[in-house]
Amino acid sequence: MSIALLGDPIVQFCILVVVGTFVSRIALRHQRAGRLIGQIVFFVSLTVLLLYHGIVPYEPSPPQDSVTLRTFTGFAKIVWWINGAWVLIAFVRLFLIFERKPREGRLLQDLVVGIIYLGAILSIVGDVFSVPIGTLIATSGVFAIILGLALQSTLSDVFSGIALNLGRPYTVGDWIVVNNDIQGRVVETNWRATHLLSGTNDLVVIPNSVLAKTRLTNLSSPDESHGATVVVRIQPTTQPNVVANVMQNVLISCNSIQKTPEPSVAISSIDEQAIELQLSFRVREVSLATTAKNEIYDLLYRHTKAAGLKLAGPPGTFTIAAEHKTDTAAGGQQNPSTPWRLLNNIPLFASLTEDEKEHLATNMQRRTYHKDAVIAEQDARLRSLTIVRSGVISITRREGHRQIELTRLAPGDYFGENGLLMGTGEVGTIRALTFVVTYEIGEDCLAPLLHDRPALAEELGAIMAKRIDAERHLFANADMLVHGAPVSSLSSRIKHLFQLQQHD
Repeated sequence: MSIALLGDPIVQFCILVVVGTFVSRIALRHQRAGRLIGQIVFFVSLTVLLLYHGIVPYEPSPPQDSVTLRTFTGFAKIVWWINGAWVLIAFVRLFLIFERKPREGRLLQDLVVGIIYLGAILSIVGDVFSVPIGTLIATSGVFAIILGLALQSTLSDVFSGIALNLGRPYTVGDWIVVNNDIQGRVVETNWRATHLLSGTNDLVVIPNSVLAKTRLTNLSSPDESHGATVVVRIQPTTQPNVVANVMQNVLISCNSIQKTPEPSVAISSIDEQAIELQLSFRVREVSLATTAKNEIYDLLYRHTKAAGLKLAGPPGTFTIAAEHKTDTAAGGQQNPSTPWRLLNNIPLFASLTEDEKEHLATNMQRRTYHKDAVIAEQDARLRSLTIVRSGVISITRREGHRQIELTRLAPGDYFGENGLLMGTGEVGTIRALTFVVTYEIGEDCLAPLLHDRPALAEELGAIMAKRIDAERHLFANADMLVHGAPVSSLSSRIKHLFQLQQHD
């Protein structure tokens, strides 16, 4: 009796459906690949079972069959078509996962899935219920026309979205510009529109039909790097090649731009009012362009001031060449010297009095270095603080077989405070990238000030602690000094180096 029951096609079908559902939907629900294999095995087994019992899923059932058999056959065919659609859909999704861009292919995936479901439904209607598909399609054509006219705008967005996804002019994560006006990073594409996140963190929604008709610039293709240009106008008080060399130093000293490809300077025009130059460079990604431009503008000011150049006004304006104006320093000193101006621009010595600044400025030593000259080796302790007057300096750290450039210094920057104030070695090798002029403040120059005013050690310690915290990559050897109580530990170190304990 039980053997005969197990041989019944309805029982076999029910057992296969229960086992297949349990395996693919419950046991393997957290395993994508395992669930797909389970669905394929179930679909193949179901196909073999139906064909074995003379049931062809893709053909209408014979009219002479009994009502019970026809009901079972119809239900079995419906299950077969639905599972066939699920297997195809699983293959589509698995392909998009292997592409590693599932969000970008969501619209195309939905379209393919919709076509698969529509085909399965039409097959069920034709093979199970024996309804003529041609008549059904012809009848629904009138409704399709009415629906298409009502949804004309929506359908335009949908088909434009399909074209954009197939052509792939952009992908999720790309930074695009629309009509040289709207720009932002693509965060989502769907049936109706593309969503951009602008630089001001606003969400901009653009219909796909608009994107398909407009001019679009992809700033992230073919790679993430982005080119930018800064236009500079300099008064024509010296030779253009000298001005171009100064502008080249500006680009060389910039830490925010890429060194490869090499940035360039081009003289675009010259007249009696100005020499106009274009500074071209590349950044790692478009979001860094503003940061790079801000740094370049700061370096432009510092390099032009160090070279004695003056910025010119915009085209069409007249700049009256000023006679040698009288500069007044903070303390009322007229025509301050170069050392004095350098000291005034360094936050480390902002707390010094006028007399103390005058003492340092008078005793500063001027040094020059030719291009590629090594100023100090890595781990060497410098006993003077060196301020860059002009030129560009590179600091590179050697780690095993690698050379890592930490930063580049421009006019107004300084180095050597590690050795002078903390007694530690330099974090990297200091090398001149161009002809460099510096001014040094030696240990014997700073010591009298600290002995006369021991509280100055506390002030220097506080300023050094803030700088170390902001520029940790330049103070690798000083990490042990900044954990815990940075100000007190640095101040104690300065007092110890200059033997100030007796003045506490």
